[in-house]
Amino acid sequence: MSLIVQKFGGTSVADAEKIRTAARRAIRAQQAGNQVVMVVSAMGKNTDLLVDLAAQVCQGGGDAPAREMDMLLSTGEQVSVALMAMAVHDLGAKAVSLTGGQIGIHTDSSHTKARIRSISTERVRKLLDAGNIVIACGFQGIDDDWNITTLGRGGSDTSAVALAAVLGASQCEIYTDVDGVFTTDPRLVAEARKMDRVSHDEMLELASLGAGVMHSRSIEFGKKFCVPIHVKNSAVFTDEPGTVISTESECADRPVSGAALTKDEARVTVRHIPDQPGTSQAIFSRLAAKNVTVDMIVQNLGAGGTADISFTVPESDLKRAMEALREATAELGGGDVSYDEDVAKISIVGLGMATQSGVADRMFRSLAEMGINIIAITTSDIKVSVLVERARMTDALRAVHREFELDKPPHERATFGEPTTPGKQADAVDVVAKLQHMEDLTIHGVALDTEQARVSISNVTDVPGIAAEVFEAVASQGVLVDMIVQSVGEDGRTNLSFTVPQNDLAKAGKIIQELIDRVGGEMTTCDKIAILTVTGVGIRSHTGVGTRMFQALYDAGINVDMISTSEVRVNVVVDGPQGETGLAALKQVFADVIER
Repeated sequence: MSLIVQKFGGTSVADAEKIRTAARRAIRAQQAGNQVVMVVSAMGKNTDLLVDLAAQVCQGGGDAPAREMDMLLSTGEQVSVALMAMAVHDLGAKAVSLTGGQIGIHTDSSHTKARIRSISTERVRKLLDAGNIVIACGFQGIDDDWNITTLGRGGSDTSAVALAAVLGASQCEIYTDVDGVFTTDPRLVAEARKMDRVSHDEMLELASLGAGVMHSRSIEFGKKFCVPIHVKNSAVFTDEPGTVISTESECADRPVSGAALTKDEARVTVRHIPDQPGTSQAIFSRLAAKNVTVDMIVQNLGAGGTADISFTVPESDLKRAMEALREATAELGGGDVSYDEDVAKISIVGLGMATQSGVADRMFRSLAEMGINIIAITTSDIKVSVLVERARMTDALRAVHREFELDKPPHERATFGEPTTPGKQADAVDVVAKLQHMEDLTIHGVALDTEQARVSISNVTDVPGIAAEVFEAVASQGVLVDMIVQSVGEDGRTNLSFTVPQNDLAKAGKIIQELIDRVGGEMTTCDKIAILTVTGVGIRSHTGVGTRMFQALYDAGINVDMISTSEVRVNVVVDGPQGETGLAALKQVFADVIER
């Protein structure tokens, strides 16, 4: 008998009728021959009301104790599961409601943002085998001292996918108030199209970039344990397909699958810091110590013995980030820190980028034609992100969505359903071992690429269209660009670097020299670089990854020339002769978390 996990968000259980509708869905799935586990969120705005109550009680100016906030907020889900169990009984089926602790979800003790350590399944399986629909509180668990903990933002999604993983579910259905995952935010772009299928890797990038349908931690679980996730609209009581998030993309030969906007972030830049080993480590260790989540990191080639590093942080973390950077620059003996809250990040994501040239230049040209200047650029193999002025963010999102014709479906439509379950795809002992530390950082691998060369352009005029001109010129020669970094401009000038296959360096250098002869600037090239890459699940949500990486390189005496990041990888460029030493250092520092 197959098992299905169904998760219902707050809008899907906002009132009695919606609760009964959700109960009917679960009963219908059970009558079709499936065992059913429901994961239920708090009703509607219930969590917000509880937070407001806590603020009213705590009038002394201090924050409520985190442990007591968990005690309070966990009650929202307990109301929902009890009402859902009543509805199932009233409709003629059997159900049992369970809190996170009763299920056996064990977490660490980080109140309000706990991480799952393990899930016991014995009680749930007994109840399922007895013919019950098991209704589980999302968002919560217990620590080793039996304290109630909550999992933070997106916690119910995380609970659902984690349960699907540990129970070997054939599918995890996420019911929400939208039809599925769209190519971009349909509230901002009327032409946004629902995707039939999106890969875990693509969705990880889209989730972290503000796609909003699911939280990135739940996608991390899906990827780690091969859980197919089906996002559906709870308001449509039919079998209308939503979007399947699995190992496959909607269309492998299409370069871009979706576009995303992130607007609640601030850009921070540290200029004129020593260009020497240990600089990155000093900065990012301070940020990690204050638990600041760093997203878009941009470090370009240094000049004159100094370097600049820019990155984005959530606006809510900006104050702590500035405190950390003041400490870091004091330790380094110099550096100027600035920030800008009037920025937004526009990104395109797609598995096809890894094998198709000319993708980045199309994005840059679409922005140039709208007169939108690019403040900074960073890339991974399946993502290109740019910073733009927040006032132009909607125009920018619409421009890139239109450029890649994301409103049009691919030629071959995706099919639904998965032939195998997570438990069948991997050795059972291995799965159980992984589940003991479900949310621990997992590094898939540390890699060294010595087949790339670098092209750097400095002191080029910082105007709309310059990036488009550069990469249109490179694409015209059929050269596949890998890593792109554009620094935040200063005094109307900017610096831009990118990597290309060594065999294509001469072609790229020739065309770029012709370009800067027209527009100004200076070019340097290097055919002796090494790109070190750390790839894994949870890289962004585990704030210490960058710290460990940069500390290892510092200890090995290796200077970092360039940095670019994404949700699932960190890339750094170092001097070519130091590549093997850097690889050994990273393998050693991540030895405890590298997947075997």
